[in-house]
Amino acid sequence: MKFTELNLDPRVLKAIEELGFEYPTPIQEKVIPKIIENTGDVVGLAQTGTGKTAAFSLPVLEKIDTGSRGAQALVLCPTRELCLQIARDVESYTRYIKGFRAAAVYGGAAYGPQIKELKAGAQFIIATPGRLADLIEKGKVDFDSLKYLILDEADIMLNMGFKDELDAIVGALPFNRTSLLFSATMPREVEEIAKRYMHDAEEVSAGKKNAGAETVTHSYYTVHAKDKFQALKRLVDFYPGIYGIVFCKTRASARSIAEKMIKEGYSADALHGDLSQEQREYIMGKFRERGLQLLVATDVAARGLDVKNLTHVINYDLPDEIEIYNHRSGRTGRAGSTGISLSIINMKERGRIRRIEKNLGRKITEAQIPGKQEICEAQLISLIEKVKTVNVDEDMIGPYMGVIEEKLAGFTGEELVKKFVSLEFNRFLDFYKNLEDFKPVKQGNDLDFRSNRDYSRDRRNDRGGYKGHRGSEGRQRGRRRDRADSADYSWLKINLGRRDGISPPELMKMINQNTRGKTVDFGRIDIQPTSTRFQIEKGAADFLTQALRRKVHNGKRIRIEQ
Repeated sequence: MKFTELNLDPRVLKAIEELGFEYPTPIQEKVIPKIIENTGDVVGLAQTGTGKTAAFSLPVLEKIDTGSRGAQALVLCPTRELCLQIARDVESYTRYIKGFRAAAVYGGAAYGPQIKELKAGAQFIIATPGRLADLIEKGKVDFDSLKYLILDEADIMLNMGFKDELDAIVGALPFNRTSLLFSATMPREVEEIAKRYMHDAEEVSAGKKNAGAETVTHSYYTVHAKDKFQALKRLVDFYPGIYGIVFCKTRASARSIAEKMIKEGYSADALHGDLSQEQREYIMGKFRERGLQLLVATDVAARGLDVKNLTHVINYDLPDEIEIYNHRSGRTGRAGSTGISLSIINMKERGRIRRIEKNLGRKITEAQIPGKQEICEAQLISLIEKVKTVNVDEDMIGPYMGVIEEKLAGFTGEELVKKFVSLEFNRFLDFYKNLEDFKPVKQGNDLDFRSNRDYSRDRRNDRGGYKGHRGSEGRQRGRRRDRADSADYSWLKINLGRRDGISPPELMKMINQNTRGKTVDFGRIDIQPTSTRFQIEKGAADFLTQALRRKVHNGKRIRIEQ
């Protein structure tokens, strides 16, 4: 089937034809007719990179009344990068629709220009939940004319803690709208918001629910934690033509790994939440243009990063949420091309690999870190292939051939080849010649088995709380006292747990960073996998609740309640 068979507006067809699109992807082929025919609410399930943006925007665009100045379609997405990417796509699809106005609304930018675009009569709004919720609260946006609500990357919006904002936004929208939800995975939380926000939605899936792309091969490597960076280097060296993303769990890790890679001569840079918008755009632009081979990124920072022809995704840290693995691996193997997803793990994480396999519905192959001979051979073959395929400009090189032949007279062909290869390759051979190959890591000899952050005291937390001691921990200002059961404390709960890197010291550090120097007393701390209950002196409960509200920890919006 071709796009011309989908009954799309001729103006839209003309635009996408000029973009080189002829055949729709499976999700586009299934969803577009349903939206055009107004069959009702739709839940679309498809992997990252399968064309979900066009699936919802192409049919919705032709439903827009360009003679009206009211907001008629709203797209909610998790990050400003994805927001801007959708806005760029919509702009390219509507180049022949006169009077069409779109507005991108996202955090990290001034309110003024965005409010101006809304007041100018934007009919199609693309927004991140946090900024749009603020604008609704300020009375700066009117949705009385809204026809369509589209939730893009719904699973990621929930993972980032936007549930409260989504509830507030949807509560401000007309009831008689058409709602479209798109997601790469369908965890229980997404099913719940589909039931709450939508009316008898029809589920449309391109491929198996929660499954990864068939064009991606998956492997994992088990090493000691202290060897992870060396393992990463050897994998990168083994794939000389690599063009990929290295995923880390935290911005500190992403920054550290990128700095080490750059220092050792690799073409890499970091993308994380500590960068300004200008820095992010510069790095992403450089990566898209292949000015970088490797982008070291957190999951949140990489959302909305639309890059074609990635060869590899490397999980330097496994994600806490199993579904996020699908999002990562879906960055490669797009549009029918093949891709490779690699994970570097320690022995304790083998169980998580098994759970990811179950979620994917396919095998993740265990492999060994390539040996130095394999790596050197791969690099040498890559060098030879470059020589074989290099273009020779006879006009440019011709005048110098006499001098070249004179200087190289007396060498045989074999000698010239050896000298050429040695010139390009000696440094690489010198680096690897004295290194030992990685030995397989087996149960019992994993030196890092006890260094996981699942400390014994955290295990005690699971059985009923941790009773702190008097005084400070390390450099923390907060104090934990032996009065945890007294009436002097209030219980608070946050949506962060062990999976988010929370331990008692980390919790105290996070709170101290957001309380502007105020010293507070802690009581019991009960850390669960996805949430934490803790006691705080009563006089500080309200203050702390306000201080942490709408804050972000490692890319996740904090929700706190008493």
